[in-house]
Amino acid sequence: APEEPPGAVEVIGHLFGDPPGGGRAGRAVEMAATSTGLEPLVEQQISVVTNDGRLFVGVLRGFDQSSNVVLSDCQERVFDTEKGVEQVVLGLYVIRGDNLAVVGEVDEEIDSRIDLSNIRAAPLKPVVH
Repeated sequence: APEEPPGAVEVIGHLFGDPPGGGRAGRAVEMAATSTGLEPLVEQQISVVTNDGRLFVGVLRGFDQSSNVVLSDCQERVFDTEKGVEQVVLGLYVIRGDNLAVVGEVDEEIDSRIDLSNIRAAPLKPVVH
């Protein structure tokens, strides 16, 4: 029988140098699943992909124990295969934690050099868990 690919705990465990079956990896996965992983991103520009495939960019102002996030200067980037990326200004915006798929830091220097009107892409598909 083919060998099953490793899960997240095993991959993270390998990165930590943990022995098979335990160690810091379980704690790392647990931490990543909690809102404590957001603490270093407070007051930073972040991008958020939601479970329904929407992309938001804004400054993380805060979060709570449920990973609900508050973004200021928020805008949604709506992708289109013909018109380029539309930026919808939202201002102060709250996204429920149970709708977060991916949260990432934005390199503002690189982001400012991207001409979104020249990018053609299909909208993101919903995330399947």
